[in-house]
Amino acid sequence: MAIMRKVLLWLGLGPDDAYEEYSTESWMNRGPLSSSEFVEARAAADTSGNVHQLRASDDSSTSVRALPLEPSGTVRPLQPAVAVTPRTVSPSSFNEAPELADSFMANQPVVVNLQGVEGKVARRIIDFASGLCYGKEGQMERVTSQVYLLTPSDVEVSAEDRRRLEDTGSIS
Repeated sequence: MAIMRKVLLWLGLGPDDAYEEYSTESWMNRGPLSSSEFVEARAAADTSGNVHQLRASDDSSTSVRALPLEPSGTVRPLQPAVAVTPRTVSPSSFNEAPELADSFMANQPVVVNLQGVEGKVARRIIDFASGLCYGKEGQMERVTSQVYLLTPSDVEVSAEDRRRLEDTGSIS
């Protein structure tokens, strides 16, 4: 039965007398924090990870300590997607894969035409291209049989170029 009681207490389903030490009146009637109280509470929570009871201040003329601010993240503006004409690459061996990687890393969409390439080599190039897209957070999509479009995350291929790709299998 002791295990069941511990489980109920852990779930918060125990008797109310276990929670009588917590008073809701002290913080509900308090009102908003002053800036110095907020800075003090924030510093106490940041340094120890625990939340402490705030000291009540009698006058509002208490000095505010300047705390060093640590950057919490980087804010970067979002750039609108740019429509660019893709570059067509037709590698005949895996040694030509860096050519498509250089174009993709320069934020240019790449059409990889693997028609006429041996199956094992084509598989290696597709694996290389998918890893490249994953690392740069881009997209890889199959346009037609053995033709793939690699698109960087901040670049769009125009609707006209996409239509031309699907019709002919290349941009010309």
